[in-house]
Amino acid sequence: MNGRERRYPPPEQFRGPVVARRGQVERSTTDQRLLDTRSPSGFVHGDPWRVLRIQSEFVEGFGLLAELPRAVTVFGSARIGPDDPIYAQGRRLGAALAEAGFAVITGGGPGTMEAVNRGAQEAGGLSVGLGIELPFEQRLNDWVDLGVSFRYFFVRKTMFVKYAEAFVILPGGVGTLDELFEALTLVQTGKVTRFPVVLIGSQYWSGLVEWLRSTVLSAGLIKESDLHILSVTDDVDEAVRIIVQGTVGHAEPPRSEAREP
Repeated sequence: MNGRERRYPPPEQFRGPVVARRGQVERSTTDQRLLDTRSPSGFVHGDPWRVLRIQSEFVEGFGLLAELPRAVTVFGSARIGPDDPIYAQGRRLGAALAEAGFAVITGGGPGTMEAVNRGAQEAGGLSVGLGIELPFEQRLNDWVDLGVSFRYFFVRKTMFVKYAEAFVILPGGVGTLDELFEALTLVQTGKVTRFPVVLIGSQYWSGLVEWLRSTVLSAGLIKESDLHILSVTDDVDEAVRIIVQGTVGHAEPPRSEAREP
């Protein structure tokens, strides 16, 4: 070791399929450089070439996930520790979904995502993680069986939806709320149909649901039927029952054999 103490694990960053560590970790992300209007003007001429990188991410994601069995995407906080009751609940959820015949898809990170991946793997199910390039250290958790890291959030979001038949949302922060409302928008606008969206944790979610009803609905900005998109429960088994009942008739041939219209 030449008298130097090795830091383990070293700082690590995923940039698409590339893993960067120690001095190679960048402070900005691909998304940030794409969206930053203050970038040098030379990037204007480079933007068309970025389309090829975006295309490659779609191709890689579609290729990796095309053979997935029926799957459910689960969202939740990365900040939940292993001793938190929510972690235990996520672990039970992953196992219950696996036992019901579903693969689980998460963001592949720590916290709730790790718990769900872990539960699914321990129950003999397929555990999938879709990571994202971030300016701070994050890696795919050790319970991911099949994983890929993306540079662009919008590509990753497409994969969350395309290869899932339902969403389950555990308590989480800004990212989880973003994913929740994107799911609601897709169902409300008919971009996806017969797509159960289940919130686990009535105490955590009750304030948000009540605000939607008392403020947004009262203002006429949504319909009563929009609230019916959501199911709220504290029971993992009930969440799985809602998903199973809501996806009846979704069975299909392997995705590689499915024909495009």
